[in-house]
Amino acid sequence: MTAEANLARLEAEAEQRWLTGWLTGPTRIRYEELPPQPGDAAPDPALQDTSGDARRLSEFWAHSPALVIFMRHFGCSCLMERWEGLRNDLADFAEAGARVVGICQAEPERARAVSERRAYQFPLLCDPELNAYRAFGLLEGQPSQILHDFAWEPGDEETARTLFLEPRRGTERAVVDSPWQLPGEFVISAEGRIELAHRYQYCEDFPPRTVILGALHAASS
Repeated sequence: MTAEANLARLEAEAEQRWLTGWLTGPTRIRYEELPPQPGDAAPDPALQDTSGDARRLSEFWAHSPALVIFMRHFGCSCLMERWEGLRNDLADFAEAGARVVGICQAEPERARAVSERRAYQFPLLCDPELNAYRAFGLLEGQPSQILHDFAWEPGDEETARTLFLEPRRGTERAVVDSPWQLPGEFVISAEGRIELAHRYQYCEDFPPRTVILGALHAASS
């Protein structure tokens, strides 16, 4: 199988996962146990990067604070809006001593293709099983948190196909992976301690630049 054919296969499978999730609705909307809090040790999963190599998350905060960004699925408009804001803030985060790393829901092949197209200026780690999302206490959002006033109903395949799947297929807004997974952003100190745990309460709940910088300065001190 060629690389292009394999990428197309992965994209089709990711689209099917989105559809299955859309029809079912969110299922992980409550904590079964308290998630990691500021002051706690950060989880340290091993994840593949876009080359397929295994990386420990802790290598990104081994010598300086890290900003760990858990992403929505690649077709989400909120993720695109967040990248536009981050593009302007990355220099300030670097000046504050931070390394930035993103965690996405895609496999290495899809993650690499998207990262190259969008010119992400930080490395991506891949978590298609969402294990790291769960370890950091990131839940699925309810329709009101993701779709707001959109009239979602379980099992509504016609709406899924006519409003989302078909018109967005083949574009940067193609729907893939989990439609409900909420993102989050965490500042981790060089000692591996969580300084900031920003778990989105709704899709566009972006943390202010000043809050991240404040957490980075606190983590450095």
